Amino acid sequence: MLPGLIDLASELVGGKALSASDEFFAPKENLLKADAPVFVPDKYTDCGKWMDGWESRRKRIPGHDWCVIRLGLAGVARTVDIDTSHFLGNFPEHCSLDGAAAGGDPAEKDWMPLLAKVRLAGGGHNFFDTQHAGTLTHVRLNIYPDGGVARLRVYGEVVPDLKKLRRSSEPVDVASVVNGGRVLASSDNFFGHEQNLILPGRPANMGGGWETRRRRGPGYDWIIVQLGARAKIQKISVETEHYQGNYPDRCSIDICDAAGALFQDLITGKVAWGEILPAAKLEANAVRQFESELKAVPAATHVCLNIYPDGGVSRLRVFGKIVE
Repeated sequence: MLPGLIDLASELVGGKALSASDEFFAPKENLLKADAPVFVPDKYTDCGKWMDGWESRRKRIPGHDWCVIRLGLAGVARTVDIDTSHFLGNFPEHCSLDGAAAGGDPAEKDWMPLLAKVRLAGGGHNFFDTQHAGTLTHVRLNIYPDGGVARLRVYGEVVPDLKKLRRSSEPVDVASVVNGGRVLASSDNFFGHEQNLILPGRPANMGGGWETRRRRGPGYDWIIVQLGARAKIQKISVETEHYQGNYPDRCSIDICDAAGALFQDLITGKVAWGEILPAAKLEANAVRQFESELKAVPAATHVCLNIYPDGGVSRLRVFGKIVE
């Protein structure tokens, strides 16, 4: 998978299952849960076995089942995961995926093929690259003929409305995934996924941020974010919400102005970085905002958050004015 891709359909960014042909055994909303699917052997409902996913009844008429999903963030889909975890004797034999770019509910004429009909395997992940279809707002998962899917992940790149952001009279969080920010690389993300760092809102618990393992040798941890737009940075917020016995002691931040740089060049010293925030103390379960502490620097396209020596950060927010 390419670095920096985000699940455009996740409930964490506002994805919503709008309609489905059938959801007799398990509701369509489960498809977009952020957590990994689970299996409870002895749990049943009035309709049958409880399953952590979307599951239709056994089809006794011609046709196939489908589910329409509004993406939380408009973007270009690159890879999808049709996750059938825990569905073994009841997963669909095949699936396909369509996409649409529509302001409201897509009409039939709006749908474009993203993934041709392919065979699925039960009990695990099914990754497929998509056909390029431009910026999308909706997807439709088709399953043949029926059955259950635990999760649908639509990994892609957010396409922000830069014209709207440029018109903003207030500084814009150019690191946020909502505005096109992307985490390109990190030194470690053992306990918390790196993309969590730039999600909107606040995490529900410690699992909703970026957290590294305990460092037993020299050095420090770091994470690189490509900003959604080139910007003159005015304020930075480093947040350790929920992290108390495991927050970093200190942090510093570097920036670079390197539009189009390969992420390998950003981490191998081929791109020159400059310090915008010298090492500063952090606190447990707190929001540290830095403004007067920031050095006067040129516009930036990337930031690198360094944490000493390790630990967890719930959110990084980088506010600035977008420049050409």
